[in-house]
Amino acid sequence: MVEEKIESFLKNKKFTLTGKRLLVGVSGGPDSLALLNYLWEKQSQHHFYFVVAHVDHMFRGTESFNEAKFVEQYCEDRKIPFRMTRINVPEYMKKTGKSSQVSSRECRYQFFAEVMEEHQLTYVALAHHGDDQIETVLMRLTRGSSGSSRAGIPFIRPFNNGFIFRPFLCLSRKEIEQYCIEHELEPRHDPSNEKDDYLRNRYRKYVVPFLKRENSHVHEHFQRFSEDLQEDELLLRELTIQKMKTVWKEKKHSKITIDIDAFQVIPMPLQRRGIKLILDYLYKKRPASLSAIHIDHFFSLIESSHPSGRLDFPSGLKVIRSYQKCHFLFHSENKEGFRFELSEPGDCILPNGDSINLRFTDSDLQENSLYSILLNKEDVSLPVIIRTRQPGDRMSLKGMEGTKKVKNIFIDEKIPVGERENWPVVTDIHNRIIWLPGLKKYHEADAVHQDKDYILLTYRRKN
Repeated sequence: MVEEKIESFLKNKKFTLTGKRLLVGVSGGPDSLALLNYLWEKQSQHHFYFVVAHVDHMFRGTESFNEAKFVEQYCEDRKIPFRMTRINVPEYMKKTGKSSQVSSRECRYQFFAEVMEEHQLTYVALAHHGDDQIETVLMRLTRGSSGSSRAGIPFIRPFNNGFIFRPFLCLSRKEIEQYCIEHELEPRHDPSNEKDDYLRNRYRKYVVPFLKRENSHVHEHFQRFSEDLQEDELLLRELTIQKMKTVWKEKKHSKITIDIDAFQVIPMPLQRRGIKLILDYLYKKRPASLSAIHIDHFFSLIESSHPSGRLDFPSGLKVIRSYQKCHFLFHSENKEGFRFELSEPGDCILPNGDSINLRFTDSDLQENSLYSILLNKEDVSLPVIIRTRQPGDRMSLKGMEGTKKVKNIFIDEKIPVGERENWPVVTDIHNRIIWLPGLKKYHEADAVHQDKDYILLTYRRKN
């Protein structure tokens, strides 16, 4: 019965053992010992090669070492290649500050990767079963996971240069225990699995039995739920990627800018996944403190009636709204100010690739737009300075008395906050602002007189 269920499960997954080169992780407990015995009995039928790997985590001294020797003896009796190691996981925990379960998994998987490379293996077979699936899904839902994180243990996933697969997800713990009895296996039992100290153990002892009493096949329903969710998330992710292509305004290694209007047209389920795509892209490795609350704050920011605002995300990520654009950037993306001088004909290339050209002329050659400015050489002292704005910057404008703050000009022109710090400000040598390219000119600009020499400045955008 058990063998038939496994065969049917693997067939449904379009997975065959034939010709595979496997590593089998075996602790000596009922689940892994049953998996080892199943594969040993199927080896001649499917013609695959496998190596057994065992890790003594050194939590229980002689007891855990004896379990290692038990697995070794099982393999020796059947001429199965066997590799084991002893890793001082308690010491690893002290160095890293990680939990016992996380530390054990990291050390164990590192050893698995080494054995795979040594024996040129492609797959790792692990004995997670249907009851493990119930525990995992419930733990993740209780923790508040969202999206694909709510799904349980996958049947197959990438690992090292190969894959991990789990052929026992179709079985219950009870079925595996019965298999051990029928095949006269004598698995070892880790007493730590009975302690209430671990969250998974509490689900195992109290929650899963309750569900089993309600429906003895509940593990099959959780497995189906997990698979459906994983498939749905794959489709939604692809849709999100396609939709987000209409939203990007800028996408760099440590900075992303999106168009808020375009983003809000996307259906809400894709919006939430779009934000996760952005965070995954920028963070590379997500900080533990990042949570759904941060995403909720982002939505509050873009839905606010206020045109600007700022959020501080973990690890120095800034989320800055400026009108209908939203910037995600780290500190390193905040460019330092610049200052250039032009005293003779030529081009000044700005850090963003834009340029300002200076030339001398004796005629009123100009484009009569905000992207060029004609200056009387007698009125402007060279060199012309091209710099970023400074606190308190003001300029005198055509048609108004007095001066106006550059900050207020940016606000009136709806220049995004993220662009203001690097917008070129053009002054003469006396620090008098004569031009904000593309925005404003000082009050004496473009005044044409006969028999005069002029300076013509032209602003060209990179794109």
